[in-house]
Amino acid sequence: MLIARRLMYFLLGMILFSLGIAQAVHVQYLGIHPWEVLHVALYEQYGLSIGTWSIILGVGLIVFTYILDRSYINIGTFMNVFLVGAFVDLWLWLGVLPKASSLLLDIALLLFSMVLMGIGGGINNAARIGAGPRDGFMLSISDKTGITIRKVRIMMETSVVLLGIIIGGPVFLFTFVYTFIQSPIFQYAYQRTTLQIEKAKQKQKTQAA
Repeated sequence: MLIARRLMYFLLGMILFSLGIAQAVHVQYLGIHPWEVLHVALYEQYGLSIGTWSIILGVGLIVFTYILDRSYINIGTFMNVFLVGAFVDLWLWLGVLPKASSLLLDIALLLFSMVLMGIGGGINNAARIGAGPRDGFMLSISDKTGITIRKVRIMMETSVVLLGIIIGGPVFLFTFVYTFIQSPIFQYAYQRTTLQIEKAKQKQKTQAA
């Protein structure tokens, strides 16, 4: 069934995305994803947990997305907000991911986390069960303005980095590399997964005819 395929992409995307975030946190001295810079900064300044701050900010972005384009918000959006934050905290709590050890290995782990987050975010959103709050906000802006997903992501995450720097988050070289590596991966994964879903939809229509 088509809905089963979409649900599989949705859940797999969340798992991969949260895994990428958690892995990056372990090598944060190299610089982490712009949004995680903000989450970690808030965690260090005010407590709670990294996942909890992800949820809090995510809920705020849902409000703005609702104003711009409510088509990106449904029950899946709220599942995304709470499950990604919970999965991040779970991965960190389990302690199964490699921690910082040597520079070359840590760079490899960070690059791997970028790939995971790009793929996870792309396929999760392509499922159209509910875009993540950050991605839904990004996609709604892209739809409204006609600016490509890649450019909107770069502008949005650059702004978040600046805010993270002001608060005192772990910003370093790779923080600025994240957006330029992850954005095209996200766009590619989003487009390819959308194509696969459309093919499955057409096949289902043909079989039903």
